[in-house]
Amino acid sequence: MKVIENLAHIQAQIKEACQKVDRDPEDIKIIAVTKYVTIERTQEALQAGINDFGENRPDGFQAKYAAIGKQAQWHFIGTLQSRKVKDVIDKMDYLHSLDRKSLAKEINKRAEKPVDCFVQVNVSGEDSKHGLAVDEVIPFVELLKDYSNIHVVGLMTMAPHISDEERLRDVFRSLRQLRDTIVEADYDHAPCRFLSMGMSNDYQIAIQEGATHIRIGSDLVGPYQE
Repeated sequence: MKVIENLAHIQAQIKEACQKVDRDPEDIKIIAVTKYVTIERTQEALQAGINDFGENRPDGFQAKYAAIGKQAQWHFIGTLQSRKVKDVIDKMDYLHSLDRKSLAKEINKRAEKPVDCFVQVNVSGEDSKHGLAVDEVIPFVELLKDYSNIHVVGLMTMAPHISDEERLRDVFRSLRQLRDTIVEADYDHAPCRFLSMGMSNDYQIAIQEGATHIRIGSDLVGPYQE
C-alpha cells in the first residue's frame, strides 16, 4: 500500500483511540520509523505529509538526513554509542534513548546547542530491552541538571511484544505516572511533558494511557526493503 493510505488508516485509529479517553488527536505526534526502508520510501512518506522520522543507527540516519535534511524533524530512537554522538548530535531534533551518564556527558560536550531528550525507561524489566529501571529515573534526571546541553522533554519506553492488553496498559500507565511525578517536581532542565510510547502493535493502547509520540514502522512505511 501507499504510505498516504497507511497514514489515513493510522489517523483514523488515532482518532478512535482519542475519542475513548477524551483526547485531542492533534496532541499525538506520529513518528515514521524508517530504519528498514529506503530513502525513496522515506521521501514518499514526506510527500504524504509525515514530518517526523525515526532512525536507530547512525549510518542510516546520516544517509536519510543527507537526502532530506531539514525538511523533516529527526528522532534518533535507538541506542546511541558515545563514540557515535559527534556524528549525529547536531542533526537530530530529538533523542529518545538517553539512558546513562556517559552518554549525557558526551552529548553535553559535543552538542552545539541544548538537545531535546527522552529518558529511556525499561518499565517491563526485560533483559532484552535497554533503559533505566523505574527507580533509577528520578535520580538520573536530577543529575542531568549539571549538563547544560541536555533538555529532558519526556520519557520513552518499549512495551513487551505481547497480546495481554492489561499488561501493556500497566507498562504505559507506569511511565505516565513516573512522568507526572517528574513534572510535579518542576525541574527547569526537565519539563518532561511528553511520553514516547506505542508502536505498530500497541499504539492505540498507548494513546489511551497518555502517549504523545508514537513510533510506527511497518504499519506506516511498510516492511523491510533492500
